[in-house]
Amino acid sequence: MSSAMRFHSGILVRVLLPGTIAIVALVAGEGLAQAQTRARANEAGAVSDPAQVERGKALYGVRCTFCHGADARGGEGGPNLVRSGLVLNDIKGELIIPVVQNGRTDLGMPKFDLTLVQISDIAAFLHTFRAAGRDPARNAPPNVLVGDAKAGQVYFNAKCGSCHSVTGDLKGLGSKIADPKTLQQTWLMPGAGRGGSTLTNVPPKTVTVRVSAAQKFEGRLDRIDDFTVTLVDDEGISRTFVRTGSTPVVEVHDPLRPHKDLLPAYTDKDIHDVTAYLATIK
Repeated sequence: MSSAMRFHSGILVRVLLPGTIAIVALVAGEGLAQAQTRARANEAGAVSDPAQVERGKALYGVRCTFCHGADARGGEGGPNLVRSGLVLNDIKGELIIPVVQNGRTDLGMPKFDLTLVQISDIAAFLHTFRAAGRDPARNAPPNVLVGDAKAGQVYFNAKCGSCHSVTGDLKGLGSKIADPKTLQQTWLMPGAGRGGSTLTNVPPKTVTVRVSAAQKFEGRLDRIDDFTVTLVDDEGISRTFVRTGSTPVVEVHDPLRPHKDLLPAYTDKDIHDVTAYLATIK
């Protein structure tokens, strides 16, 4: 299931989940004071249409929770949106929309196929969170077992069956993960941390460092940034390489790449149907 990604100098190499709404940076020219002003406006009720908030909540629950957490405070795969400068500066989705529509390919986030209205609805929902407090009851996830299990089985066999088996690696999954919400987050992105389960065995990312045409090093990826990459080889030896531009060539192999590539393709129905099916695998 592994595949390779090449990272070059100047690109932040932490991988976020494709198909999720990764909103991560302050908008250029907007400072902390402006962010705080808009945050106060949001908390004071700048977005107050209950119907819009409910639509955004439903969309967020399916499209964003597995990366950013049910409380929008982030997880292993995505940043905290409640304290995001971009979200704090946004009022009605005007700053969030371009990020979602254009993606952040440098961070592993592709374009997300949502309409302007849908993104604005998600923005409205995000603005209902209080930046100053946790308020864990703010977003109580609804029941997710509303899909068609038979349709989910057909979808699973077509899209997932080449790598997974309900009589093999997923045997008894519905019994091992009894909570439907956790089950849904787990199959969408195994090992994603917050909102998911640690019962699935996800192999670590590996990396190949090519220092020349004749010499390369391979091992478990330990650390990578714009300046260095560190791996641990099969003998347990840690090796660190200094990066200058695209030298040496660094290829990161992510075993979850197929899952990440499928995220933008899922419809709400697909997700609910597969969850309903997997819940029957006892």
